Amino acid sequence: MTVRIAPARVGDAEALTDLHLDVWEEAYADLMPASVFTERRARRAERVASWRGIIASGSSDNLLAWSADSRLLGFSSTGTGRDPDADLPPLELMALYVRASSYGIGLGHVLLDAALGSSPAYLWVLDRNHRAIGFYERHGFAFDGATKPEDVGLERRMVRR
Repeated sequence: MTVRIAPARVGDAEALTDLHLDVWEEAYADLMPASVFTERRARRAERVASWRGIIASGSSDNLLAWSADSRLLGFSSTGTGRDPDADLPPLELMALYVRASSYGIGLGHVLLDAALGSSPAYLWVLDRNHRAIGFYERHGFAFDGATKPEDVGLERRMVRR
């Protein structure tokens, strides 16, 4: 499969929003109640506006993975770490998602490599998201013991030094 990785543009906000809504449902269907997805979809217009603002402001680096036929398959978001811990790497992986139809073809690896290379970084992963945890462990991330409760469940921090 031929994939093109490119920085997100403001004009991509609608496609990115739709992808983000889809991949959340695919990744978390067994970890969250359906009402979470329904509520997120009900706020689509707000999410489009949010992505437009994020992309326009440059507050994070957002990469999009496009198929040869211009279908959006995945995305990553990275930026300066938001956690105050002084011993953390300065780079945070804020998001990395690919469509379930692209699982197992290496797209997540390509996006992760494009976003981080071999740089030290950290991320938060939803507890019990075994697929993501295994993926990040294969790429050198390990739990550091930090946790935080979120509306959608407990998140655990993973760090790659």
